[in-house]
Amino acid sequence: MSTEDRARAIGKNLEGKAQEIFGNITGNRKDQVEGKAKQAEASARHAAEDAKDAVKNLTNKAKRSIDKL
Repeated sequence: MSTEDRARAIGKNLEGKAQEIFGNITGNRKDQVEGKAKQAEASARHAAEDAKDAVKNLTNKAKRSIDKL
């Protein structure tokens, strides 16, 4: 995962957490729900990028193993 992508996901998570907290303080259910949705989106972005990293690492490991043959 690139540093830029990770920063975007972290920013989205922080934005969502702030919106959720604001919703909790004001009693605004819409802000609470939207904040939680943004946090879920950030979590999904992290999971997708982590999966890409795992595939890339596995591919690199396979290439190194083949090179040893």
